[in-house]
Amino acid sequence: MSFIHLIGFVLKVGHFILMLCCSMSCLITSVEMKLNQSGKLWVKFVEIFTKYSSMINVHNYQHIGSRKLRKTWLKKLLILWIAFGTIVCLWIFWYLRSQALEKRKETLGNMCDERARMLQDQFNVSMNHVQAMSILISTFHHGKNPSAIDQETFAKYTERTAFERPLTSGVAYAVRVLHSEREQFEKQQGWTIKKMPLIKKDKYNPEELEPSPIQPEYAPVIFAQETVAHVISLDMFTGKEDRENVLRARALGKGVLTAPLDLVKSNRLGVILTFAVYNRDLPSNATQGERIKATDGYLGGVYDIRSLVEKLLQQLASKQTIYVNVYDTTNISNPISMYGTNVPDTGLEHVSPLNFGDPSRKHEMRCRFTQVPPWQILAISTSFGIFVITMLVGHIFHATVNRIAKVEDDYHEMSVLKKHAEDADLAKSQFLATVSHEIRTPMNGVLGMLDMLMDTVLDVTQQDYVRTAQASGKALVSLINAVLDQAKIESGKLELEAVHFELRAILDDVLSLFSGKSQEKGIELAAYVSDKVPETLIGDPGRFRQIITNLMGNSIKFTEKGHIFVTVHLQEEVMDTIDVESESSSKDTLSGLPVADRNRSWEVFRPMGQNAGPSESITLIISVEDTGVGIPLDAQNRIFTPFMQVGPSISRIHGGTGIGLSISKCLVNLMNGEIGFSSVPNIGSTFTFTAVFLNPNGQQVNGQSKSNSQFCNMLAVIVDQRPIRAEVSRYHIQPLGMHVKIVPSLTGMRSLLTKGSQTVHVVLVEEDIWDQDLSKSSAFVYKLRNLDHQVPPKLFLLTNSIGGPRQCNGFSSPPVITKPLRVNMLAGSLQRAMGGYKDNARNGEIPNLSKLLIGRKILVVDDNNVNLRVAAGALKKYGAEVTCADSGKKAISLLEPPHAFDACFMDIQMPEMDGFQATKMIRKTEHTINNRIQNGDLLLQDYAYISKWHVPILAMTADVIQATHEQCLRSGMDGYVSKPFEANQLYQEVSRFFL
Repeated sequence: MSFIHLIGFVLKVGHFILMLCCSMSCLITSVEMKLNQSGKLWVKFVEIFTKYSSMINVHNYQHIGSRKLRKTWLKKLLILWIAFGTIVCLWIFWYLRSQALEKRKETLGNMCDERARMLQDQFNVSMNHVQAMSILISTFHHGKNPSAIDQETFAKYTERTAFERPLTSGVAYAVRVLHSEREQFEKQQGWTIKKMPLIKKDKYNPEELEPSPIQPEYAPVIFAQETVAHVISLDMFTGKEDRENVLRARALGKGVLTAPLDLVKSNRLGVILTFAVYNRDLPSNATQGERIKATDGYLGGVYDIRSLVEKLLQQLASKQTIYVNVYDTTNISNPISMYGTNVPDTGLEHVSPLNFGDPSRKHEMRCRFTQVPPWQILAISTSFGIFVITMLVGHIFHATVNRIAKVEDDYHEMSVLKKHAEDADLAKSQFLATVSHEIRTPMNGVLGMLDMLMDTVLDVTQQDYVRTAQASGKALVSLINAVLDQAKIESGKLELEAVHFELRAILDDVLSLFSGKSQEKGIELAAYVSDKVPETLIGDPGRFRQIITNLMGNSIKFTEKGHIFVTVHLQEEVMDTIDVESESSSKDTLSGLPVADRNRSWEVFRPMGQNAGPSESITLIISVEDTGVGIPLDAQNRIFTPFMQVGPSISRIHGGTGIGLSISKCLVNLMNGEIGFSSVPNIGSTFTFTAVFLNPNGQQVNGQSKSNSQFCNMLAVIVDQRPIRAEVSRYHIQPLGMHVKIVPSLTGMRSLLTKGSQTVHVVLVEEDIWDQDLSKSSAFVYKLRNLDHQVPPKLFLLTNSIGGPRQCNGFSSPPVITKPLRVNMLAGSLQRAMGGYKDNARNGEIPNLSKLLIGRKILVVDDNNVNLRVAAGALKKYGAEVTCADSGKKAISLLEPPHAFDACFMDIQMPEMDGFQATKMIRKTEHTINNRIQNGDLLLQDYAYISKWHVPILAMTADVIQATHEQCLRSGMDGYVSKPFEANQLYQEVSRFFL
């Protein structure tokens, strides 16, 4: 692995560990910030994080017994990590430093070797030229007679060819002279052979030189380059280094070098390269004696070492300067410095060998950097950075371990708190169930007895008192239901059903519920459902009814004039166009009064397509519009806060607890919808909410959803000047199968009758149109009764209040249909007017349905005698034969097969044995007997020829908690009736088993 790869790998590992620990730390910090917001979220995260951290950081916890031992183990692990990181840092520092030093050493070696090679090459070139000159002298001086070379010629030649010997300071030639030839030689040359002088640093005078002493032979210089002409006549044999050099040169036949010596006159350190000049060609294998005999002279080249090296260094300019020293290391114990200065030790030194062609002498070049090694910044910074990362990771690891310990402590604490909260929630639920039961049980008796009292003979005052008591009791029950709903919402235990229901039928029921109050106040009350809304939906009809009831109840409460208008559309309709649109214009509203802009009530809703729900779901948008007192601006921000009233006087004037809207908002949220409102003080309010339902089989209503064969293809004409109100009337009439036309006035209606192009069967006139001009109304009645060759249509007045005009200029007033309009009510009114319906049953009831319980034997089990009387009285009204029992044990004995009971109403909370236990015992007995009958152990005739015994048991309790309902089903009960109940509730719940 290369150095770069190693550093990259270490940094990546450090970065990964750092990011991992930081991520863990951030996760824990964010969870701590969430702690005050949601305890459940904290507990859930702690469970996940504890599992995650145990897998990554502390997966060996299962092998560690105690928490103290685990803490000690983690501490040792942290120390081991820091020690490991420190060792890695030191190793990286050493590695990087050694790499840098190796590179510096390699650079120095390359530079030194380059200089040594160049010096050696140039020296060899000069040596070759000197050798060539020795051959030239042998040829033209000794080979010619007379000689072709003299001092002047030699000097000029050597001067002109000096460029070929750039490293030499000069060239000189010494001839070999025997002692016998000295005298003749000196006479011939005109000077005396002189002795080599001692080198003096101060001066040099050739005239003061002594003659060479007597010796067998001499080597006086006869030719010399101008730069060294002062050596002419000097005997080379009189100098120790020169003598040895000359003798070695003629013996070896090669160029030889002297040891470093001080040059004559210049006093500078140098060396002399000497070649022997022979008088004839010698073979390569000539002996030493043959070479000595054939020697004629000696050619020497003088080298000034300082000048030589300085010229070389000038040719090698470099950005990084080095010191260069040249040594003669022939005597290794005492090397001679040929060039260089004494410099302080800068750390590194490189030695390059030099070969100047003389094997008997050894030379070398020693190089050093001029500067000491720089600081290893890369090694220091890298190792320090890794050390910092190590310490940082160690710190994060230590903090993470501490945080994990804190998380575990918090988790255990939260577990305890969660257990306490669950216990408190259970206690709260039990308390609510108990309180609900204890309040509903006597209320069931009160309302039941009041209902039975209404069946007796009472005068008007007594009936008013009873109705007042019933209304007060129902209001108390409604308050209890609201408080229980709020408690369910706060505990998160409110759940929605998913059953089929008809939305239009629910709206008709709610209109019927508030029809009395609206008629008393003279308020226009109406509902409109778009034709695109399916007839049947899947959802929770009870909770949807509760939302509509809450909103309409508030509207009825705060509206004294005008109208209350409920509309239902698909959400995509509203975003494009609405068939019945309520604007603030007085001409385009139900009552003609201005209203709050409903568009502002849904402007904060999510865009279409963002509501959660399956693909087969649809989103409805429902608006409840009124012309009441509106909501003050300062109270609009707290309108959905539980138990908050708009003002302190509201509860005193209108009553209420202030939790209806809060519950409605929570129910809307459970339906994956939203709720909003728009309100203008003294103008009115519009509440709008969305709800998501399932559309079974993808059905869609397009026009008429029902038809009544009696009214099919009849023509009804609505006389109304307000388009929205007329459209609402059309909406309620069309389901009967009738064709509907709208005219704005009685004059238009008369014109329609006069034309006679179509037969009009029913005419419905709004009361305000009728009362505008009674004379025109009388004329219209007269015209209607005297149509030529036509059966006069049935005439009806549509009014908002009970009691309309009775006389009209001698004519009796037409029949009155009191709003709010409902399909069943309209059908009944038209049937009675046309003589096709004789039954006096109330609107919406199915004739003869109550006969289902006649002769049925029903057992009622309750420990409260009042409740027994109420339930028995309610069932006897429908013809049932009722038997009462005051305990679960009696119920078990009465319902042991064979018996004659068709159904049983069972109270849940009873002493000794509650309804759950009694039901389980009854089901167990039935199961045992059924098995024995199937196995043939019992005779079928002994059990009334019934092979499978299962009596319907319906729970009858004041506890309306969802958990109680579920427990009823688990214990084997078939249904559920909550107290206080009405006779119709008992009948509807039990009659489904006899259809």
